[in-house]
Amino acid sequence: MSIDSLRRSARATVSGLPAGFWWLWLSTLVNRTGAFVLTFLSLYLTQELGHSAWFAGLVLALHGLGGVAGSPLGGTLTDKWGRRPTMVTMHLVTASCAAALALVSTGWGVAAVVLVMGVSMQAVRPSISATITDMVPEHDRRRAFALNYWALNLGFAVAAFGGGAAIFLGYRTLFVIEAVAVTLCALIVFLRLPETRPEARRNPAGEIVEKDRVSVLDVLRDAPFRTLVLLNLLVCLVFTAPWVGLPLSMAAAGLEPGAYGAVIAVNGVVIVAFQLLVNKVTEKRSPTVLLTVSSLLFAVGTGATALAGTPLVFAATVVVWTIGEMVHVPTNAAATAKLAPEHARGRYQGVMGMSWALSGFLAPILAGWVVDGPGPDYLWMGTAVLGAVAAIGYTTRLRKALADDTPAGTPAEADTPAGTPAGTPAGTPADASPALTKAVGTAREPEPQDAVS
Repeated sequence: MSIDSLRRSARATVSGLPAGFWWLWLSTLVNRTGAFVLTFLSLYLTQELGHSAWFAGLVLALHGLGGVAGSPLGGTLTDKWGRRPTMVTMHLVTASCAAALALVSTGWGVAAVVLVMGVSMQAVRPSISATITDMVPEHDRRRAFALNYWALNLGFAVAAFGGGAAIFLGYRTLFVIEAVAVTLCALIVFLRLPETRPEARRNPAGEIVEKDRVSVLDVLRDAPFRTLVLLNLLVCLVFTAPWVGLPLSMAAAGLEPGAYGAVIAVNGVVIVAFQLLVNKVTEKRSPTVLLTVSSLLFAVGTGATALAGTPLVFAATVVVWTIGEMVHVPTNAAATAKLAPEHARGRYQGVMGMSWALSGFLAPILAGWVVDGPGPDYLWMGTAVLGAVAAIGYTTRLRKALADDTPAGTPAEADTPAGTPAGTPAGTPADASPALTKAVGTAREPEPQDAVS
């Protein structure tokens, strides 16, 4: 493939999206560039404050537990209050929590702040996903979610590399920098992003149409969507397991801790370098096929970890499940957007977010229990089975619900993005280089329910 063809492919990948999307993309990049708290929190608790590794794990689990509550809260606020005010408010709460961590020195004080931070960080995600859905026509949504996910990982790469280099400044300084970055993210949203929430339909008496009154329980009664959420939970459990089990498996194989840092860095390198190419290859494929294939890639990649014994082979397994991640995250986000009615997009994204948050809470506990009990090989056999079950579920249960009614490349019925004036030119992303380093022993928080920040 020539340089010119690569350039044309890259231009096609980023062209045609509304300007508002690129402001949201920039806010994601800024937000994640300052993502130091979760990256270095365990080191801060153990090295700076002198707590045990068990307590550090508990605090991180509380962050996931906060996300379980924050996701439906954010979805409800997104639909009732609006996308923009929800984003701004939750970003500011997150910034306040990051700043508070620079001041709080007691273990349980840190735990309380991290719990609130888990609520606010997860609560903002349904509003971001709903905004992308509002702005971007259906035939471009998977590409938009993939681009936003790419920004998220690029920002995390900068944070991991920059935070590792700047750690001599002290953990508290890094937390202040995160507070500043998230505040800047909130300012970008407040100043540049239009509100895109559709107006509620009302009867002649001015009351909201009854069938548009949707609760979280109503969302869970939607059988196809409920199936999508449950299958995504299985995939999320598989995806989260390596962040706990991989370093333990490598240690059991007699490898040094430094080898884990090099191996897990492959995940970020592959995403930053190849996400746009993967999106180009998959853009016209059936979402059911893509979700099935990604589940199988997760199953094969994690399952093969049981056979690995050298850093090179461990790295190869990471490449396999990382490709599954790149396919799954934007496809699942677009599938959620497809199944959600216009007036309940926030709630649907919020319920989907619960599957990511719940896996972030359960997977570390379950993975640790299996590794300490039956052993690491049983963990990888279990993830392979879960991935295969998810693949079967996508193929047999969701083929009809996710069938494309609109041919690829054909504008959807509402082709003018909400909140974008006619004739608004598409923006272009800031130049960014695919540099990436992931800190040794730090686990990247599973994202994405929707490729969002």
